[in-house]
Order: sequence, then C-alpha cells, then structure tokens
Amino acid sequence: MTSRVTFISPAMNPSLRRARFDDGTTPLDDSGAARARAAAGTLPSAARVVTSPSLRCQETAAALGLGGAEPRTELAGLDAGRWQGRTLDEVGAVEPEAVGRWLADPAAAPHGGESVRDMCLRVGRWLEAASRTDGRTLAVVEPEVVRAVVVHVLGAPAAAFWRADVPPLTATGISGRPGRWNLTLGQPLHPRSGGNGR
Repeated sequence: MTSRVTFISPAMNPSLRRARFDDGTTPLDDSGAARARAAAGTLPSAARVVTSPSLRCQETAAALGLGGAEPRTELAGLDAGRWQGRTLDEVGAVEPEAVGRWLADPAAAPHGGESVRDMCLRVGRWLEAASRTDGRTLAVVEPEVVRAVVVHVLGAPAAAFWRADVPPLTATGISGRPGRWNLTLGQPLHPRSGGNGR
C-alpha cells in the first residue's frame, strides 16, 4: 500500500507577514484569500482533507475549494506558550537569552509551550498513522508542521527544523509507506488560467 499526503502551507495573513507567533485566531488578509481562491481547483483529488486547527489554515482550505476539511489537533502549529500573539522581534527585545536558547536547542521551551523536538515527534506520530491509510490526503497545515514533516521524512535531527523555509501557498508532497517516504518540496500553487489546461 502506498500512501500520499500533500501538505499545503496557508495563504498570507498578518501573523505570517509580521513573523508573529500566531494564536490560531488570525484570519487571512485580503491578498492571501484572493491568491488562495485563484489557486482553487489546481490540487489533485483526495480521499480525505485535513487541516491544522488554526483559522488561517481552515480559511485557506475553504478558499481552495476543499470542502469538508477536518481540523486535526495533531497537526496544530507549535505551541509558543506565553509568546503567542507577539512577534519574534518583540520577544527577542525582552527575552534575548530565551530566544537564543529556543533557536539553538530543539528540546528547549522557554516560552512554557512545546519544544521543537516534541512537535517533530507529534507530527511524526501522525505521519506514521497516515502511512496506514490508502489513497491521497490533502493537509492544509502551518508552516512549522511542514518543517516537522521534512525532518521526519529525511530522518534529520530536530535542529534541522530551522533550515527549511516554507513559503505561503506551496505544496510539499510525500509518498510511500512506513519507514520509507519520498519527498517532493515546495511546489507553488499556480492560479488557474483560462483555456490552456494548466
């Protein structure tokens, strides 16, 4: 049995634009929503559609025309604890040592939330469960979930989490079975254009 999962990063919203630790309640901005609507119909058909529980991921799924998407807590973004709602610059100005420790040590959680390592393990458990389902899954998820997927699939150390950039509205695909995934990175979702088959 071969499983396929396509992970789609959310469209732009104010938190992404300002490098803010999103609290899950910030909607897409107008340009992000318009770009997602323009890309509707470009994704392959799927047996199931899931999302991170955040508003921006649910709105992206809806704008892409992915009806019936199921929010999954296992695919939530990183819990940044007391840093939620603040920008990285704001936190760095008052807690520079804590930010430095968090960026250098995947096991650190100075914000009181979830460490990068724990998030990678959580996403890895979901991936192993997904590998036992046949057909394609579309998952509209937070950028850090995509990073955790890349770490897991490549068997990379959790410190590699920060080495992957995930632009808005890009697709990262995996296919395979438990213990052996193939990875396709960062395909942009191209808007539909009339009559040329793209």
